[in-house]
Amino acid sequence: MQKGLIGQICTPASGNAVTPGVDWVADNGVFGDTYPGDEKYLAWLDERTWARARCAFAVAPDVVCDAQATLDRSAPMLTAIRRAGYPVALAAQNGLENLTVPWADFDVLFLGGDTAWKLGPHARQLTVEAKARGKRVHMGRVNSGRRIRYAAYIGCHSADGTYLAHGPDQNLPKLLGWLRVLDTQAPLWEAS
Repeated sequence: MQKGLIGQICTPASGNAVTPGVDWVADNGVFGDTYPGDEKYLAWLDERTWARARCAFAVAPDVVCDAQATLDRSAPMLTAIRRAGYPVALAAQNGLENLTVPWADFDVLFLGGDTAWKLGPHARQLTVEAKARGKRVHMGRVNSGRRIRYAAYIGCHSADGTYLAHGPDQNLPKLLGWLRVLDTQAPLWEAS
């Protein structure tokens, strides 16, 4: 992290402190069923304003695998997170392709949803549209070399996963190897 090769993901419930000088993202903890609620999440973000400049985005609350419920739940928080000074991410969930996406209200499209949806044509189309609108795209739950190559192939700018947490001494060299492959093949990964 100190070398800028990987970043840090923090959630209110994780207990890990934002490491000074490291790029990071603020995840809401919904997927792990640890979301503290809107007021506590905003307070948690407020306590980290000293690290806000290095935060790539803060994820608005979502409802796993339900795009309409996610839009309803996240709508008030998209503005609140931006007012707190953070770039805000909308968690794309199953069915978003059938809804009106509030593109102007967020900065990053975070590909969530179930595995089939996230790796399917709808998430890929949303990625292309997000990039055409100048948005960054992030894919969650990326825990293999194959998955990280796919995320890069469809145009994602970043990804996260728990792979490193499960055996960091053994898995860090593998993860860095995956990233090196992406760096050497960068022109192949530009999705149009």
